Amino acid sequence: MTIVFFIVFILALINVYAEYKRILMMLQQNSYRNERYMKWLRVSGDSTSGVRLFAMIVMLLSLIDAVPASMGELFILIATAVSSQKLFKAKYKKPLVFTNRVWRIFAVMTTISIAILALIVVFMWKLDVQQMLFTLSLTSLVLYICSHIIVLAANTILRPVEKSINKKYYNDAARILASMPDLKIIGITGSYGKTSTKHYLHRILSEKYDVMMTPGSYNTTLGVIRTIREYLKPYNEVFIVEMGAKQQGDIKEICDLVHPSMGIVTAVGEQHLESFKSIENVQSTKFELVDALPSDGLAVVNDDFPYVANRVVANVECCRYAVNATENASYTAKNIQYDEYGTLFTIVGNGRELTLHTRLVGECNISNLIAAVIIAMRLDVPEEKIRYAVEKIEQVEHRLNLKRTPGGVTIIDDAFNSNPTGSHMAMDVLARFNKGQRIVITPGMIELGDK
Repeated sequence: MTIVFFIVFILALINVYAEYKRILMMLQQNSYRNERYMKWLRVSGDSTSGVRLFAMIVMLLSLIDAVPASMGELFILIATAVSSQKLFKAKYKKPLVFTNRVWRIFAVMTTISIAILALIVVFMWKLDVQQMLFTLSLTSLVLYICSHIIVLAANTILRPVEKSINKKYYNDAARILASMPDLKIIGITGSYGKTSTKHYLHRILSEKYDVMMTPGSYNTTLGVIRTIREYLKPYNEVFIVEMGAKQQGDIKEICDLVHPSMGIVTAVGEQHLESFKSIENVQSTKFELVDALPSDGLAVVNDDFPYVANRVVANVECCRYAVNATENASYTAKNIQYDEYGTLFTIVGNGRELTLHTRLVGECNISNLIAAVIIAMRLDVPEEKIRYAVEKIEQVEHRLNLKRTPGGVTIIDDAFNSNPTGSHMAMDVLARFNKGQRIVITPGMIELGDK
């Protein structure tokens, strides 16, 4: 019987490990910020989920004196099995990445857990082995139930350590940038379109310059710092920085580090309203990039979005571009023609006309290309090189990406995320494919708050 009690204890520990990994993943996705994590808890109801409530009931039943230890052990085994089955079968869109910070938090969580279990052993060493193993199994179940408290405690304990480490990395990144005074730094932000615009601009500017851009979704301050420290080279001539934000001040924080001389605002729309609360807050945050530009810099902003068009820019030269709301735009697109191979269109602005062909489809991609071309023109990239680069631009995965199956089915993959404006653009592209059946598959939209 003792071996059974021991096995249940080991299974309970494995369950705690799986749960710690899951909640660390959620802490990571909430930028390691306790307030965001607690907000996620309130919204998701994870702390009172069915599995966790079942574990709480099992814990209470196991504490009843009339329930023998063997029966309590069976209850714990059932609760652990139910929880483990759910944890190990779960699939996540963005699984946990074991960074150094995650390892530090996990180490503190483990230390707290071991300390609690050790105290049980110290205070109960006179009990028989079965009773001690039962108590340890029950304590492991309590650790599972209280996992949110433990991860928040570990993150709080490490706050001074993380602040010191981040300051060290920040200063190192600032030192690297200071050693490259001729580096041209271009910031890109927007509710959507910034990643695609970053890739398009990188491809076009690479025809003339040695260009580095922030990889993947490295669009936070720490992501930019990591890019500078690990990827930026002394011979790079242009550094394109994607700037993301989930709250006011996020983009200003990045700008205070990199000091961009040119900036693109691709959109201001109803995204991340859960954290921003209002579209006015989204607007002020995105325009932190424009506000940070020097007087001799250049702002490139998309007037197709009302909360971009109505924002006055007086601190720096501003080029406004648009596909639809062209009244006050300096650069527009005309003669847009779609076919199964891509899009033919002409950019008009500043007394110039430039006809381009791209494999991309959708007005949003045309809009993003206009922004990239404006910057390329300002940096004196020859027109023939711009044409060549635009023709060769590859579609960005999961962002209005055209795919064709051997059976003749065309798939428009716009699965990276979803928002009202982006979804409307995807539907517009689909509407232009007027042969055969058209089918929409969508999980809906998230992070829109009350919207």
